[in-house]
Amino acid sequence: MNRTARTLLLTALLTGSVTAAAPQPTTARAPGPAPAAAHPLPDAVWPLGPPRPAILHGWAPPASPYGPGHRGVDLAAPPGTPVRAAATGLVSFAGPVAGRGVLSLTLPAPPGATPLRTTYEPVRPLVPRGTEVRAGAIVAETTAAGAASHCTRTCLHWGLRRGDTYLDPLTLLPPDRLRRPPSRLLPVIDPLVTPPP
Repeated sequence: MNRTARTLLLTALLTGSVTAAAPQPTTARAPGPAPAAAHPLPDAVWPLGPPRPAILHGWAPPASPYGPGHRGVDLAAPPGTPVRAAATGLVSFAGPVAGRGVLSLTLPAPPGATPLRTTYEPVRPLVPRGTEVRAGAIVAETTAAGAASHCTRTCLHWGLRRGDTYLDPLTLLPPDRLRRPPSRLLPVIDPLVTPPP
């Protein structure tokens, strides 16, 4: 088992999504059609900002359980940037995993449904496990990831799962929050033209 696979399994064990007695692979998706996306939540917000953060690396699910890919979205953020809860939920994990700080929120689900879990790393959690938080509440701050990070620059890795299935975290956001604000055109000043008096 390679380092990435061990880290994913350790993360799953520590966050409670896989039991130690019956470990299961934490897969992005099986070959075939892509898994269903999460439905946008009306109160969902970007975990960084405002303004809207720059996306350094988007969602790219692998074709096999431990294949190459990207199981989340990397958002540009220098160390010390406040991290907000993307949606209302319960802090289900707050602590280190493989040398990096991780915070997980479990979102409410109807009875019998598998809840969504959103994760943030590398962070310094500011709220303990068991805390109920509202969308937009500050729950952590980014930290320097060190050599273990896959980011070429400092970033926040934002993930989303339903059970063992990884989903694109951007699907939580309502469409109006995904769009950038419209561009504003500024007047062009030609230095060769003298303005009228």
